[in-house]
Amino acid sequence: MTTTSSFDRSQVEALVRQIIRRASGRSGASEASQPWTPDLRVSISARHVHLTDEHVEQLFGKGHKLTAGKPLYQDGFYAAAETVMIVGPRRRMLPEVRVLGPTRPHSQVELALTDAISLGIDAPVRHSGDINGTPGCVLVGPAGAVELKQGVIRAARHVHMNFDEAAYYGVQNGDLMTLKVVSPMCSISFDDLLVRADAKAKLEVHIDTDEGNACLLDAATEVTIKKQGDCKCKGH
Repeated sequence: MTTTSSFDRSQVEALVRQIIRRASGRSGASEASQPWTPDLRVSISARHVHLTDEHVEQLFGKGHKLTAGKPLYQDGFYAAAETVMIVGPRRRMLPEVRVLGPTRPHSQVELALTDAISLGIDAPVRHSGDINGTPGCVLVGPAGAVELKQGVIRAARHVHMNFDEAAYYGVQNGDLMTLKVVSPMCSISFDDLLVRADAKAKLEVHIDTDEGNACLLDAATEVTIKKQGDCKCKGH
């Protein structure tokens, strides 16, 4: 005896399409209910040097170009294969300090406070590029030396972000924020975090080695940033 299925093919296909639509609807609602949160990264910026094209040739030889090594988090920037020796007053020195690329219009040395004390240089806290009136040093490379009349700074802590991320935090280029780092037995807030907003930037905080060690950044369980003066942190 032949039996007839209670569902024909068209009914089965319609049922399958209905189930798929329902599943897609639930998924879409779930994703829509989740607010977008920027991916916050906090990095330690160790001592380094930025060079002009002219100084690259003086230190490494005529016609020399920086050799791109490890890419940095911000697109287009890299740790070069080249290093230099930094010489301060009374011949105090730091050997093999990394050069970062690409080259810049003005050479600049960025140190942590401990580095500056070691070299005997009273380096002021400045934003990158603001080098007028700063102390200098001598840079030594395999092909020669360069005496910088100015350009040694302790780089002010700052945060890179694109314009969508700036809108999320309610800040603009040049504003100041507060960074809070929660670590075991050592939670610290850093004020005066300069916003450097750019269309192509990735959300990344830069602090120096002294600051990173002070807050035990490697063991941090939470990092947040907020507009300076606001009461509510945003980030994760």
